[in-house]
Amino acid sequence: MASMRKILFFLPFLFLVLAEGGYCYPEEKVLDPGKKFFSKIGGDMKRNYGEASLSPEQRAVLFEKKTEAPFSGEFDNFFKNGVYVCANCGAPLYRSEDKFDSGCGWPAFDSSFPWAISKSVDADGIRTEISCSRCGGHLGHIFSGENLTPKNIRHCVNSLSMKFIPSSEIGVAVVAGGCFWGVEDYMRRVKGVISAMSGYAGGTLENPDYETVCKGKSGHFECVEILFDKREASYSDILKRFFEMHDFTRSDGQGPDIGPQYRSAVLCLNSEQEREAGEIVEKLRKMGFGVATRIVRISKFYPAEEYHQRYYERKGVEAKCGARILFKKL
Repeated sequence: MASMRKILFFLPFLFLVLAEGGYCYPEEKVLDPGKKFFSKIGGDMKRNYGEASLSPEQRAVLFEKKTEAPFSGEFDNFFKNGVYVCANCGAPLYRSEDKFDSGCGWPAFDSSFPWAISKSVDADGIRTEISCSRCGGHLGHIFSGENLTPKNIRHCVNSLSMKFIPSSEIGVAVVAGGCFWGVEDYMRRVKGVISAMSGYAGGTLENPDYETVCKGKSGHFECVEILFDKREASYSDILKRFFEMHDFTRSDGQGPDIGPQYRSAVLCLNSEQEREAGEIVEKLRKMGFGVATRIVRISKFYPAEEYHQRYYERKGVEAKCGARILFKKL
């Protein structure tokens, strides 16, 4: 019994030691908004992103909260497939499937990327202003109760506040490496990544929830869907950064997170991804590593509940994910 008490006493310290070796482990500290994706809006506008490349009209909308003339914007009558990002900082704001024709003269969306939008009372004291959660750039206003879509929400956004990345330039990778909070937080900051979203994949149930997955009986992995700009990074580039940020030699989980849902895996959407993942695993084995990472074919990714998205950023907790340099950097 005394020995068991000693083990239980030292167990938390063991987890901390493991975390220092490269696993995700939360470190309580105030984040530097300049280094992290998410920052609560307040005080002076942060303009140290892409301001130099903005037109005078874009700066007027983003920083001075001006409004472009109705029916004049590039994206008003625009319905191509892709992702809309902040024109100032590049943060992902909306997917093309969120967009609808409201007839109001400005681009309209009824949903956004999780926690991408900050809301505040407009200077008129009546309307609700929406801004980019990363840089604070003004986007437009949000309205409800108009019954234009089943979600009954309309984000009325200035075209000048956004840039568009077509789907032909967007790649998708899905990876699992322990608790998805840390993987999402790290991978979002990798060069070329547009967005990272926590979720579930690889199991037998449709639309799983966190409680079901945590029981470890549904077969799902806690995983992260990564959208990346193919002009800046390749699928292999993304996987290399993923392998560098977690312990791919562990077969039962990561750090203190043990269970089937926390196993290391590359979750592939097609045979080409399976081939590329296999090549990277083979390179690691030739380096002498015992790779436990599974290569699993999936058909669907299920986004996790909204309170899981960008968790560390919103809580002011930094995921301490150490990265080893195993491959040539981008």
